Amino acid sequence: MVHPVRSRNWQGPWPKTPGRLLGTAMIRLYQLTLSGFIGNSCRHFPTCSEYAYEAIARHGLWPGGWMGLFRLIRCGPGGTHGVDPVPDVLEPDLKWWAPWRYWRVARQKADH
Repeated sequence: MVHPVRSRNWQGPWPKTPGRLLGTAMIRLYQLTLSGFIGNSCRHFPTCSEYAYEAIARHGLWPGGWMGLFRLIRCGPGGTHGVDPVPDVLEPDLKWWAPWRYWRVARQKADH
């Protein structure tokens, strides 16, 4: 009997490009090493590291990295909380040369 692989990270399909593999490997290394020392203090579901892993896997290292960074900033004191999934599709005006626009990904979800 084959058991499905269980992981706290996203298991959906994603292109295994070098940037995505590097980004997800860095997140996984953090999860296996430093995450245990920092503790369970994330105020969102999925956790910030799970969010960053999925964002990088689905959307690539550059957009996913920015989305993960902005999510980490939102998790601080006075920030947001609750269920905050990674969007399936990014808006067309989110361009690589304007990373500050990725901050809106969270604001739009908070407005709804």
